[in-house]
Amino acid sequence: MPIEIERKFLLVDESWRSSVQESIEIQQGYLCKDKERTVRVRIWGDVGKITVKGMSLNGSRPEYEYTIPKSEAQELIDTLCLKGIVQKIRHLIPHQGFIWEVDEFLDHNRGLFLAEIELPHIDSPFAIPPWIGTEVTNDHRFQNSYLAQHRIDS
Repeated sequence: MPIEIERKFLLVDESWRSSVQESIEIQQGYLCKDKERTVRVRIWGDVGKITVKGMSLNGSRPEYEYTIPKSEAQELIDTLCLKGIVQKIRHLIPHQGFIWEVDEFLDHNRGLFLAEIELPHIDSPFAIPPWIGTEVTNDHRFQNSYLAQHRIDS
């Protein structure tokens, strides 16, 4: 079973911007979001994706992701997804052997920035860049499925 291991953080400043390697526009909606599972539809640049995720426990959860045509992803977002769409720019930043992802929200959460790092193992050591602040991995308010329908004041 494929497992996603992810840690999520708030940022202390915007000094990360000088290290951005690539930026990608993302639009995503949810077909299902409950405590045990989420089913997400995403447009990642010019590619569509559908992702099924299980329940998260300390940043680790089962994850299955499949590429679908962008046009079908857009149809699903427009017609079948639950209310609330996330629109953001994901900035990719290399730092000491890992790629950090900083999400800059463009929708009703404009002004919110979250950094994520995916790890190969739950106990993998990693260096924390100076622009990283408080960890929010276990705070459900910072999950994209929650942010799709709620505003977080940043």
